[in-house]
Amino acid sequence: MSGYIPTLEQIDELHKKIAPSQEAYDLVHTHCVIVATIGCQIVRRQNALFTRRCTLPAGGESLVPSPDGVTGGQVPPRLLDEHLVLIGGLLHDIGTYKVFKHDGTDGEPLKFSGKKYILHGLKGYEYLLSEGVDESIAQFARNHTGVGLNREAVIKQNLPLPPDDYVPVNLEQEVVMYADKFHSKSTPPKFLQVDAYSAKAARYGEENKQRWLELVAKYGVPDIPALAEKYHMRMI
Repeated sequence: MSGYIPTLEQIDELHKKIAPSQEAYDLVHTHCVIVATIGCQIVRRQNALFTRRCTLPAGGESLVPSPDGVTGGQVPPRLLDEHLVLIGGLLHDIGTYKVFKHDGTDGEPLKFSGKKYILHGLKGYEYLLSEGVDESIAQFARNHTGVGLNREAVIKQNLPLPPDDYVPVNLEQEVVMYADKFHSKSTPPKFLQVDAYSAKAARYGEENKQRWLELVAKYGVPDIPALAEKYHMRMI
């Protein structure tokens, strides 16, 4: 470990330091809070399944109570670190402050740059490292785009990224990547149910959609209607 693991107060300071406006902070930080919330719900579900693994009959995952509303999912190979998912979720999209076309300082409504947006993960990673954050945390920003952006896809799609794998390297990063797909920073922001993201994933090919559905089977489905009601946001 060569850097520090930020506290919740330090995470907020990292957001505020890079946010170009209060409007941008409100949009990005709220999204990160929502993703962290979903991620922690998924972790608690996964850990409940792991704890009960020895007493469950085959296919008995549905017998495990889901206090946070997450349903389904498969027994994980180990317990997951909820605190790590919380920190990673709160920081995963911090690079999006650097890819606004209109960032709240020019009098125009917030709008992301379509051409630059794909860079937000790498920019967030670089920013966190420059602030002394540990590599293990900075990777949450780098490795959450789509459902796993690998070197082959970067080259095939001619993306403006250094050819490399931008994929989760552990279960905690994968949970944050998955949780991220249930909420969009569109203006106004919105929640997405499984089918809505399935349609979005399909635009990048059947293989991409299949990877998404594998994640759904692996981690289960959060209660998106309840979250949309809690945050007073629309849902598709």
